[in-house]
Amino acid sequence: MLDRCLHLPGHQEWGIVGVGLGKGADAARKAKDLEEQSCLYTVTECAPDGARSSRVIGSIIRYLHAPANPEAVLEALSDPGIRIVSLTITEGGYNICEATGEFDLTHPDVVHDLTHPDAPRTAFGHIVEALARRRASGSGPFTIMTCDNLRHNGDVAKLAVLSFARAKDPGLGDWIENHVTFPNSMVDRIVPAVTPEDRSTLNASMGIDDRLPVRAETFLQWVMEDRFCSGRPDLAAAGVELRDDVRDFEVIKGRMLNGSHVLLCFPALLLGYREVHQALSDPSLAKLLDRFMERDVMPLLMAPSGVSLRDYKSMVLGRFANPAIRDQLLRICANGAVKLPTFLFKTLATCLDQGRDIDRFAFVLACFRRYLRGRDEAGAAYAVDEPHISPAEQVAGNGDPLDTLRIDAFASLDLAGNRGFVRRYLKFTDMIAAEGVSIALEAASAD
Repeated sequence: MLDRCLHLPGHQEWGIVGVGLGKGADAARKAKDLEEQSCLYTVTECAPDGARSSRVIGSIIRYLHAPANPEAVLEALSDPGIRIVSLTITEGGYNICEATGEFDLTHPDVVHDLTHPDAPRTAFGHIVEALARRRASGSGPFTIMTCDNLRHNGDVAKLAVLSFARAKDPGLGDWIENHVTFPNSMVDRIVPAVTPEDRSTLNASMGIDDRLPVRAETFLQWVMEDRFCSGRPDLAAAGVELRDDVRDFEVIKGRMLNGSHVLLCFPALLLGYREVHQALSDPSLAKLLDRFMERDVMPLLMAPSGVSLRDYKSMVLGRFANPAIRDQLLRICANGAVKLPTFLFKTLATCLDQGRDIDRFAFVLACFRRYLRGRDEAGAAYAVDEPHISPAEQVAGNGDPLDTLRIDAFASLDLAGNRGFVRRYLKFTDMIAAEGVSIALEAASAD
């Protein structure tokens, strides 16, 4: 959408300087590939009916790999021409402790950045050092625009940046709070990882040798607060909805779409599926998501003006079923210990308080416990990617079933101490062990 915006007349002064923070070989290779492709890449949009359209994206004018040259990133961020810093961070990447709601200043990378401000490793270290330089030079602030799945993402980014800044210099923290803006946003588009096979297929269809092709669905929605301290391009002309009720859209997407993704991925993976559209072809899994949205989520939501929750539910199921996207279930399962609380626990907490049905939640946590073993029901192995739980917590799938409920990431609800939830959860762990996931799935989505 930004590429579309920057192609509008009168936007010649705008462009994107990309920054990658990843330290691994893949991140370094991406930076090299972009440099050799003059920062150009392709996007192929795939409709549910099989129609495809591809175009070259040219809005990135420069790309920097931060671990290779952090000073170059700091110099770029300190340039007064930079007016917006956009962030796309995973749910756990903001370094907010689930139990306390506070920014973790003891994280080794944070400690490093506070003591080595000229060679930061984290997004917050780069941003705060750049703002310190801009404050000192008089070049002014920039907007920090978050574009990820986190609820209230602008507020969370503000908490992280201000916490880091005040640990560095309380006066700098006050200056950032008074001058920098952090608009909340809701960005919705499914963009699955591209495998080597996908890359070959996409390149063959386009006749372009792109090392970094992107495949995405045709659906795209971006809702954002209009709070930009240093100006912005004409986002509305490109289709961005500038509204004051972004939080309502965040809640709907987080609890219905993201919540359904998380509810689906663990049982689907255990049943042997590997892609989302394959899982949606299973009537039992489709029924599970329909029941979840219709009975657990929608009664607790208030739709923004112009939005039908029932239409939104149908749209979610249709998007998940798009065979052209081939979204990987393992991508969605990754970091499940953070995604489960992020996208399901608010709804679960209300259901517990109101005495509502909690079977879908108990079922998915029982499936998460089984998922941690790293093998599906047929014995096929898969990689478990859980960076925010300890090795001891990861083996919780083999011991006392309640150990899974006691992992630190789930501490906010004290599920192991809730007798009603424990009873339903143990029902599903026992059923999965004795009769299999498919039988438990039928019980979780029964009328």
